Amino acid sequence: MSRAVRDRETDDFRRNVPVHAVWEITLACDLKCRHCGSRAGARRDRELDTAECLEVVAALARLGTRELSLIGGEAYLRSDWIDIIRAARAAGMRCAVQTGGRNLTEARLAAAVGAGLQAVGVSIDGLAPLHDELRGVPGSFSRAIDAVRRARAHGIAASVNTQIGARTMDDLPALLDAIAAAGATHWQIQLTVAMGNAVDNDAVLLQPYQLLELMPLLDRLYREGLDRGLLMVVGNNIGYFGPFEHRLRGVGDESVHWTGCAAGQNVIGLEADGTVKGCPSLRTSGYAGGNVRDLRLEDIWNHAEEIHFGRLATVDALWGFCRTCYYADVCRGGCTWTADSLFGRPGNNPYCHHRALELDRRGLRERVVKKREAPGAPFAIGEFELIVEPVPGREGASPAPPVTAATGGLIQLRRRRDGA
Repeated sequence: MSRAVRDRETDDFRRNVPVHAVWEITLACDLKCRHCGSRAGARRDRELDTAECLEVVAALARLGTRELSLIGGEAYLRSDWIDIIRAARAAGMRCAVQTGGRNLTEARLAAAVGAGLQAVGVSIDGLAPLHDELRGVPGSFSRAIDAVRRARAHGIAASVNTQIGARTMDDLPALLDAIAAAGATHWQIQLTVAMGNAVDNDAVLLQPYQLLELMPLLDRLYREGLDRGLLMVVGNNIGYFGPFEHRLRGVGDESVHWTGCAAGQNVIGLEADGTVKGCPSLRTSGYAGGNVRDLRLEDIWNHAEEIHFGRLATVDALWGFCRTCYYADVCRGGCTWTADSLFGRPGNNPYCHHRALELDRRGLRERVVKKREAPGAPFAIGEFELIVEPVPGREGASPAPPVTAATGGLIQLRRRRDGA
């Protein structure tokens, strides 16, 4: 299998090259998603103008970015989104757009492809009833599926992005059928995270113990997808050293496994007003390294402490279960965004398959319960409490001993061939 441009080489790790940039070019949106972390809808105050955007593209090229993903809101609601695509392609970057697809008209799509757009990722979070409810607009599912079909008709790559929440699992097998039939070649999945609108509507969140049901299902769907030409790609907040890690993250290569949060190391995120973060999903407060209107993008990337946390992370920053975990020095607490959004700090991530399995062996499970609402700002977080409780129906059972390096049952880790 050929390497994707966002795949990281040894030199990328050594020099902290932002191989993949994810850029919210506007917060304007034509959907009303109940789980939107950025609370997209209205434009931000003082979004970058065209000249400023083109300078961002040039700066990313100087930093060595190889892939640019344009997001929103909805990227196509900026009048100059075609100019940004054209500039990115002229700078040698692969360029993709992530969209809900509601108003990705044929004229807009044709113009983007003409400017060099190479891929479209369409957000679809279930079959029509659930998707339309979550996205807040009737008919949005059919428009999203149509966007996948039309992207393929234009000869560009078409993927589907699915957020998995409390009600998504039952829809996943039939959703695979629908997106494969529409022509999608990749299916990226991630867990819905407790941020923004998802804090307001916290019933949408999957509970950590539900990973015991979800992960075997994903493994089955992964294999079924391959038979139909659809590759499942797991996001950064799914998995972590359970029995399916080598297949889901390594595409069958057992030497590939989760190696810690890449924020600020090989991923860079930008907000529409020029704010720079080490990851596009992280909250702005505490993780913004600066603004391109005040500092050169290169200087923010190379010198801002808020960007560098992932480069400096050690097991000393871990707490709770993660601090004592066998995989602590490799995993480093999983996805920073997921843990930080729950507890206001990273380092203890209950959304871990290995952890759920280990607790289940002891007759325990974890739930998250909202304690405090999130403010109304984009990327705002609330606060959640982590409840550890007996598995219902097993309250009196004798727990199995903890799995340790001595008792076995652990995945044997090997370094990735690229030096990660």
